[in-house]
Formats: sequence, C-alpha cells, structure tokens
Amino acid sequence: MQLSEQELVRREKLTRLRELGIEPYPAALYPVEDTASSSTAKFEEGKKVVLAGRLMSRRIQGKASFAEIQDSSGRIQVYFNRDEICPGEDKLLYNEVYKKLLDIGDIIGIEGELFTTQVGEPTVMVKNFSLLSKALRPLPLPKTDADGKVYDEFNDPEMRYRQRYVDLVVNPSVRETFVKRTRITNSIRTFFNEKGYLEVETPILQPIPGGAAARPFVTHHNALNIPLYLRIANELYLKRLIVGGFDGVYEFAKDFRNEGMDRTHNPEFTVMELYVAYKDYFWMMEMTEQLLEKVAQDTHGQTEVTVGEQKIDFKAPYPKVPILEAIKEHTGHDLHGKGEAELAEIAKSLGIEVDSSMGIGKLIDEIFGEKCEHHYIQPTFIIDYPKEMSPLTKAHREKEGLTERFELLVNGKEIANAYSELNDPIDQRERFEEQLKLSEKGDDEAMFIDQDFLRALEYGMPPTSGIGIGIDRLCMLLTDNASIQEVLFFPQMRPEKKAVELSEEEKAVRDILKPLGQMPLAELKGQAGLSGKKWDKSTKNLVKLGLMKVEKTEDQLLAHWVE
Repeated sequence: MQLSEQELVRREKLTRLRELGIEPYPAALYPVEDTASSSTAKFEEGKKVVLAGRLMSRRIQGKASFAEIQDSSGRIQVYFNRDEICPGEDKLLYNEVYKKLLDIGDIIGIEGELFTTQVGEPTVMVKNFSLLSKALRPLPLPKTDADGKVYDEFNDPEMRYRQRYVDLVVNPSVRETFVKRTRITNSIRTFFNEKGYLEVETPILQPIPGGAAARPFVTHHNALNIPLYLRIANELYLKRLIVGGFDGVYEFAKDFRNEGMDRTHNPEFTVMELYVAYKDYFWMMEMTEQLLEKVAQDTHGQTEVTVGEQKIDFKAPYPKVPILEAIKEHTGHDLHGKGEAELAEIAKSLGIEVDSSMGIGKLIDEIFGEKCEHHYIQPTFIIDYPKEMSPLTKAHREKEGLTERFELLVNGKEIANAYSELNDPIDQRERFEEQLKLSEKGDDEAMFIDQDFLRALEYGMPPTSGIGIGIDRLCMLLTDNASIQEVLFFPQMRPEKKAVELSEEEKAVRDILKPLGQMPLAELKGQAGLSGKKWDKSTKNLVKLGLMKVEKTEDQLLAHWVE
C-alpha cells in the first residue's frame, strides 16, 4: 500500500504518541454526558460538560487555541489554553500532544466548562482532553479563500457514495437526509400501529421468487442442494398470513431485483407492504391519502413539499385516472381490446423498442411508462389496469378485462402499487399459467407458479386489499433528492478500480498527454525526451493498462489518453 506524505506523517505521530505512553485507540469507555447541541441549547455559564467528537478545525495562537469538535448533533467551539490544561510545570500535553501530534479528523474527549466569548459564541473552556481515536487519513475538508470562494469540496458522487462515512462527516446536509428518512419510516409505523396492524417479518431467501414481475438473484443452498432466490417481493408471504387469520399485517422489507441501476433504481431497495382483510382498492386509496398527508406533516410540518422546481401537495383527495384513458390522452391511441400484435405495432409507431418476449401487459406498461408517466407531477392514482398487467389482482367488478388495481404516481414516478387482492384460487392458477407462457417466450421477468401459495388460497383468503410503497422513492420526494443513491447509505457501486502504479517515465508521458487528450505520437515522444528503450517500454505498458491508445490516421500516428 502506497501512502501519501500526509498519511506517512500521521503514522509517525502515531508512533510518537505511543512513545509518550499515550494509547491512540484506548479500550476504556469515555464518560460522555453532553452533546454539542445540548450544550448550546441548554447553555449555562460555568456549567461543567463532558463531550466527545471529531476535531474539525483549529486556530493555534501560541499558548491558546480555538477549535471546533463535531459530534452526532453538530459542532461546538472549544478553547484550549496551555495553562488551563497544564497548570503545573509540565506543558507537554499542550505543547507536544495538542499542538504537534493531533490532526484534523482525530476523535477526542473533552472535559471543561461553558463560557461565552467576547463575540457571544458559546464555547467550552477545555480543562482536560483525551485522544480517543487517531485518524490516519486526512479528511477532504472544503477550503474558503479570502473572497469567500469554496474549494476542494467533497462533492463527487462516485467518491461520496463509495465513502459514505466521509460524506457524512464533511457534508452535514447528507446526515439530515437520513435523519428525515428515519422520521418517514417512523411516521408510517406509527400510523399502522395505531390502527392495530401487526409488523411482521417474512423470508428473504425464497424457493419461489413471487409477488412481482422482475428478474431475481439466484443462489444455492449447499445443505439442501436446492436453488434459492433473493426475494423480489414479500407479497405472497404476507397474504399467507391473512389466510392464517391476521386482519392486518405490514413489513418494511429489503427486496432484490437483478436489474440495471439508474437514478431511481438500485438492485437492493426498501419497500413497505401492507395487507388488510375485508377491504378493497377504493378503501386503500383513501388510506394512502391519509398516510401520505401524515408523513408529509411529520417530516415537513405541512402537506406541501418542494421537489426540484415543483411544489407537490400531498393533501387529499388525489385525482383518479384509468390507465387506458391516460394512454389515449397522451398518445392518441385507444388500447381497449387491442391484441398483442396491434399493441406491438402501436408501440413501434411511438418509438418504443419491442421484442418477441413482450406480451400484452408488458407492451401496455412500456407505452404508459415512456409516454404518460412523466405528465403526473401531483399525486395521482392511475387505476383499472388490464388483467394481463396484473396477475395477482381481482378482476374489476364492473369493467370487463380490467382489474381493481392502482398505482400512485408522484413527480412522474410510481410510488405505490395496490390491488383488491385476487383470492379466487382457480383464477389465480390460470393467471400464473399465463405468466408461465410468457416465461417460455423468453420473458425473464414473468412470475413463477407458486404451488404453496395456491394451496393457501384454497384454504380460503378473505377479501383483502394490499399495497406496496417504495420507501426509497418516497424518501427521495420528501428530502428533495433526484437520485436514489442520495437516500441509501450504501448504494450498489461498480467495483472500485485499483490504483495503477506508473513508473517515472510513464508518468512523464501521462503528464504531457492527459491534459490535451490527444496529440501526434511523434510530438509526444519529442516532448517526453525519453531514450528509445524507455519510450518503447513506457508507451507499450500504458497501452497494455488501457490508459493510452494509438490510432493510425492518413498521415500520422495519433496518441489518445483514454483513462
């Protein structure tokens, strides 16, 4: 492992601390009694406090120093005075340990007294301090120049998501996003608990990946010698519990779908699913409105929230738009009664890519997703989906070929999906068999037949309504974040590229070529000033590493930097 100059210096300080008999990573508890926020909120002049946190800044002026420490509640100013910390003749703790061996990022414990500075800032007069953890890497802290311009901010998404622990330390707004996320889930739990619904847990490893149309992750159980799947939904297990006699159950579940990643999709995501006996999808729409009103109020103190440039109001009631009417309005095509071939031609005419594995349900879904979804900014229930799109949904009581299903769209994205649940075991078996036909055509998102779930339905499931709410997308809305990665502590990332060690000659070639992007190979060789042997070795290795490529044009060879 190659260390930077700063990392080497910090390791030297680590050694020096141990030589002085100071353990940089002590085992004993530190008796924290106060926080930065509580010390300022309940400020009393002269009050004794004991805090711990990360050293985030300091201004040393001889025998005194102002600094800031940051804990989970925020920051507070602290004042180090040599004679307060070292009242006797031995000033080593201040002169050596504090001034020379501590660094920004170190975690320290502080005992002291509160006082107010001449400019009125609540501050801790440090009486004693302890090193609790030595930071061996420097924090990427932003710097502000004399003109107020900020430099070196830690704002590259790739780095922030990969090193979320650093992101949380140096970007306070990120911490607030996740505090709000917890507030959102707590609000939902409170709403359901007050109604007497039971929070439950269902299997993540499943022999049949049911409850949704999605491509699953597959693994193998060695002892049982069977394939198992990471769940794509928890729906079928929750409905088994309704069969078992519970009137209302819900679960915050981690689901997994083997699909691409973008600003609204992560392979691992959180969904809340609720099932309530003796209800239908009309009842569920009203319940959803009540729930989201409460969550918005609990998170923001009002039902209106700002999302980008939009003002979105979660105040009920929400419009209800049949999906086929929405498609007709936004595309001009009436899809009622259309067969697979006709739908495929319509999709192609709208510029939608079509393949032979796509049945009626997926074709309608693609048309709606591409041409209609983005129009629905305010909360809107899209209702009455065709049967082919809804294999777990009860047939509509009045409209032939449709089902009692709704999706809630907000800001152009689906937030919730809900049904009057299909409880006819014979109809359900036929729907599963239709899905099997789609699978045989090559649709890798078609549902499996879950024989045990069918057996459960044969024992009798009461009329039931269920809903799934995408927690990550809801959190995106209520925290004004456009990317799902911003509301996941640790989003899935591509493998981290290993740092490539270059020779001095290779670095010389890189430093000339990289800023320009491309240049004639002969000109690059002249500027590099390397001997023939070193030139050949360096350029060949850069090409082998994939950092440089050479292109032959009509009159010369052109070098490109491709990192």
